Amino acid sequence: MSSTTLETRSVPVLPAIATLAWRELVRFFRQRTRVFGALGQPIIFWLMFSEGFKAVDLGYAYQFPGILAMILLFTAIFTTISIIEDRNEGFLQGVLVSPVPRWAMVFGKVLGGSIIAWLQALLFMLLGWATISEINPPISGVLAAMALMMVMAIALTGLGFFLAWKTDSSQGYHAMMSLLLFPMWLLSGSFFPVHSDSIIGWLVMVNPLTYGVAGLRHLLADGKTIDDGWLPSLELSWGVTIAFAVVMLVLCTRIVETRTQGDLK
Repeated sequence: MSSTTLETRSVPVLPAIATLAWRELVRFFRQRTRVFGALGQPIIFWLMFSEGFKAVDLGYAYQFPGILAMILLFTAIFTTISIIEDRNEGFLQGVLVSPVPRWAMVFGKVLGGSIIAWLQALLFMLLGWATISEINPPISGVLAAMALMMVMAIALTGLGFFLAWKTDSSQGYHAMMSLLLFPMWLLSGSFFPVHSDSIIGWLVMVNPLTYGVAGLRHLLADGKTIDDGWLPSLELSWGVTIAFAVVMLVLCTRIVETRTQGDLK
């Protein structure tokens, strides 16, 4: 038993994490329909919402952080469907019985999904920065926004991982996403100003995605709000978003380490 323990401890973890992350990237870019859909959806939403909200004086600068959050949320969540596919194909069982620690599998899958979501959001952010005059942050703001988007991507991919691990079928996962994604996104202040004195306002305040959107709004849109809309500070936005990411990684690690019998069926 001691030799097995020593052998397990000697397994390099970083190559395993990198390999699993790279596998997620290769899988994504080989499926062209996923690439086109991931890029086309935010553009369609951008055009439709921007025209519809002109009547209420919500400009491009206000909406832009919300669209970035939408890209991160939907892409990060959808990439974790691969958890269910890997379980059905037997790949996940092979990873679980390997000498690599289970937390390495969590980090590899989450990292791969996070990079995919981050790259899509980054491309859209750079296009908006280059083409829309209302969005003109300094270089330091763009770099900080890139870092914040990566933290958001890790948190949201971790959320998707946690849900996918507890779901037995793709159909059940899609149903869960429908119940969770749209409310989480709409209740993040992405497209509507937040008023803290209302019931909806309280729901927005307890939504962790709200603080990622607020942070992007500070960095890319100079904290733009309308009327007396509530906007958390940049420091609070960073703190809650980082805490959200850490909590999701911890939860994912714990659920992977505890569910052994069901995973090896």
